Amino acid sequence: MAAGSSCTIVEYFGGDDGYRCGYCKNEKGNFSHGMWSHAMTVQDYQDLIDRGWRRSGKYVYKPIMNKTCCPQYTIRCHALNFQPSKTHKKILKKMSKFLSKGEMPTEQDTTPAEFETARKDPVSIPDGRGPETTPKPGKSKGRKSRGLDISELIYLFSLSPSHPLFLFPFFSCSPSHSSPSLSSPSGVGADPGRPLCRKAKELRKARRLQKEQKRQVGGGVPASATSNPATPVQLTQPKALEEFINESLPDSPLHRLEFRRFLCDSPLEMETPPDGPAAGYGSFHQQYWLDGRIVAVGVVDILPTCVSSVYLYYHPDFASLSLGSYSALREVAFTRQLQKQSPKLCFYYLGFYIHSCNKMRYKGQYQPSDLLCPETYVFVPIECCIPSLEQTHYARFNQDPDAGDTHVLKDLGRALVLYRRTVMPYAAYARKRKCSNDEMEVAQYAGLVGQVCAERILLYRA
Repeated sequence: MAAGSSCTIVEYFGGDDGYRCGYCKNEKGNFSHGMWSHAMTVQDYQDLIDRGWRRSGKYVYKPIMNKTCCPQYTIRCHALNFQPSKTHKKILKKMSKFLSKGEMPTEQDTTPAEFETARKDPVSIPDGRGPETTPKPGKSKGRKSRGLDISELIYLFSLSPSHPLFLFPFFSCSPSHSSPSLSSPSGVGADPGRPLCRKAKELRKARRLQKEQKRQVGGGVPASATSNPATPVQLTQPKALEEFINESLPDSPLHRLEFRRFLCDSPLEMETPPDGPAAGYGSFHQQYWLDGRIVAVGVVDILPTCVSSVYLYYHPDFASLSLGSYSALREVAFTRQLQKQSPKLCFYYLGFYIHSCNKMRYKGQYQPSDLLCPETYVFVPIECCIPSLEQTHYARFNQDPDAGDTHVLKDLGRALVLYRRTVMPYAAYARKRKCSNDEMEVAQYAGLVGQVCAERILLYRA
């Protein structure tokens, strides 16, 4: 291994004990293999997610598919051929209406994306690619909303393991002196005559105060005798990501520590190859700004052949805008943008598809998409997989009975280990540690990551 080159270092933990399932609430039904990653190259992680692994912070895990109560299948969308469903079009229309007119959707306008039937009707894609629809005459009201490029909507920040993610922007753009993002010159949306957007909590306070003043005036108490209202919060002042996190999280040090471990720590090493995207490869935060405020932050991994969605958290005041689904559409558009810079980067990974959980089936609406076969590790179109999943929770999707894992473990001795600060093949390690009884554990690990990864990734041995 060349001096100074990046490498992946992991500690394997096995996966014999069951734990509580967050989907069906089975107390001991969730089973997975896990390993802690001290550092990881983007190519190794790309190969691992193509074998059913996924990271949560620096912890990388792989569900035991034929044992766990709710099997989790890796799902990817073909971003270049993406066709929004009817629900997606409603979400885009809702956001466009909000940006152009400043109108927040009402409850009847908000439909959970999970429970809509996917349809493949052509519609305008946010990055300008794909089929366009012609607006119907007589339907346009108010000012026409301007087209927004993805670079105006999202700011990309490096999530390097060695730096706090909110201090080191990868791009030099800043909401205060660069492209307009989601913000407008004044007010909300494109109409400068509208008043500034105010938090729902603040509006409720103002209404309560108004009622109290009316009640006191009606009862003979002068309005001037009431307490002075608090000074309105200056919502136009830009907020840092730290402030967004502080106001969104409970005031608990333990909760904040878990938050940082889950969403701010990443094992991925930043890489900027000449044939890669301008942003480079690694873990990033995408900040969504509105009128000088951060309203949502998405965590994504940019890998050699895909953008992998990790998580999204957003301000609850904007929940009615379906920011979870909207951000996924933006990430599809973002993948298409990156593909122009790096042709092989053309997939959008949505994490896991869980057919046994109705609330997780919405991921299948991002068409066309594939599911990963848990036995042969090849991707199969989702429409070919659904009939099998309707019959049983666990299914092999590859219909060729003779097909197998092309990267199956063949030679355990060639798997690399890190022992006493020295890199060596497992065969040499076994000769040094004649009394070692970890061969079964190492073989299990190497079988799960495959022969290719086992010969690149360093497995730490104490």
